[in-house]
Amino acid sequence: MKKGIHPENYRPVVFKDMSNDDTFITRSTINAKETIEIDGVTYPLVKVEISNTSHPFYTGKSKLVDTAGRVDKFMSRYGNRKKK
Repeated sequence: MKKGIHPENYRPVVFKDMSNDDTFITRSTINAKETIEIDGVTYPLVKVEISNTSHPFYTGKSKLVDTAGRVDKFMSRYGNRKKK
């Protein structure tokens, strides 16, 4: 490895999955604005939308996210084209 290109300020950081409230502690250099206390120790907190505990690839569960009825709107427009 090249010397002097890697950061020296690794520290424990808590990452929190916002979809299922799962937390895990790992070492990182990321800047965090919030903190969280776990077992009497205060850590920087980084909120993430998805992690390995909620991602469909790792959980085996697929979830259809329908935003404002877009799937229904598509099916009403184009879904019945082959039924002529």
